[in-house]
Amino acid sequence: MTSRLARFALSTGLAVVISVAVTLGLGLTWTAIGGGAMSLHGWIALAIGIFGTAALAWGLMTLAFRSDREGWDDCVDNSLDPGREEPHD
Repeated sequence: MTSRLARFALSTGLAVVISVAVTLGLGLTWTAIGGGAMSLHGWIALAIGIFGTAALAWGLMTLAFRSDREGWDDCVDNSLDPGREEPHD
């Protein structure tokens, strides 16, 4: 369990570092191209948006990999799928 917690902490820390770097990069680029200075609330909104997007992507990919590994998709009845071919016995 400790290994799992360490991996989670590492991936969360990495997501925060990347979010901060992307936020600063986008904010400075916005200012450099003449978009005007961003207020504190703009910086906060940008950081939350970037971190939220990264967290959502991470969560959905985690669910996709977990579903594939644990076979959740195998129990779905695809008998009504129009593209499905019938097995030949």
